[in-house]
Formats: sequence, structure tokens, C-alpha cells
Amino acid sequence: MVKVRYLIVAFALLIMNVHCSVWAQEPPRIEPITISTATASTMLSAEIADNEELRQRGLMFRHILPPDQAMLFDFEVPRPAAMWMKNTYMSLDMLFVREDGTIAALAENTVPKSLDTISVQEPVRGVIELAAGTVKRLSIHKNDKVFHRIFKTKEE
Repeated sequence: MVKVRYLIVAFALLIMNVHCSVWAQEPPRIEPITISTATASTMLSAEIADNEELRQRGLMFRHILPPDQAMLFDFEVPRPAAMWMKNTYMSLDMLFVREDGTIAALAENTVPKSLDTISVQEPVRGVIELAAGTVKRLSIHKNDKVFHRIFKTKEE
């Protein structure tokens, strides 16, 4: 009888711990970003990855990224950046963005679940991940500008 009670209490504590850890997780922070090209400016909703846990997880284990959404990796200080597609089930486009908001480099149509690194040696403040094909669809090029609070950009 004591063993049964012990098991029930242990199970109840386990369930409470699982629920508490789920409740402790905050929903992702979503903020607008604007990408300005030679022909147009487009506003997207970006999920912000601004701590080590969020940056490591990124878009892993997801299957869909709508065309009007993005993920913005904020490195807090400019640095060379390397990304990979481990456990990412969809192809992405990536924008490597300097501190002044200009795009330093682009990667298009990345390979899902690949362990190959996608990198830039130039220091960047952040990386924006978009649904594959967005760079082509919006005619985004190197040195186009991204507007968001983490970049030193002003709306013109």
C-alpha cells in the first residue's frame, strides 16, 4: 500500500513539473521587420531569437514558415555567423545583416536537415530566416536594407 501511494505521489509530482515547465515558457515574441529593396518595401512579422536557447532552436522541427513571417536571430553584438539546417524540415532563405541594417550576404533555398554550415565571415548583427523563394520573390539583394529596432536604421 505504501509503494502505491509513493508511486501516485511521484507521478503527481512529475505531472506538475511537466505542466510548470510548459507554463514557464513564454510564447515567442513577434515584432515587425521591413525589408527595403530597390523596387519596394515589405513588412513581415518576425519571431525574435535573442537568447542562446532560442538561437540554438531556431526553426528546427517546424514544417511550415508562411511567406509573411520570418525569424530574426539577434546576436546582440556583430560577429561572424554560421547557421545550419539540422532538424529543420523546410528549405529557407537567409539574410546576414550588418549592424547598420544592410544585407551583407544571402543564402537561398537551403537544404533541409543538412549539417553543412552556411556562414559569413564579415561581422553581422543578425540573421533573418525566410521561407525559401522569398529572396527571389521580393528581389532582395546584397546591400538592401532591413529596418528593425536592433539595427542602426531610421525610417526614411
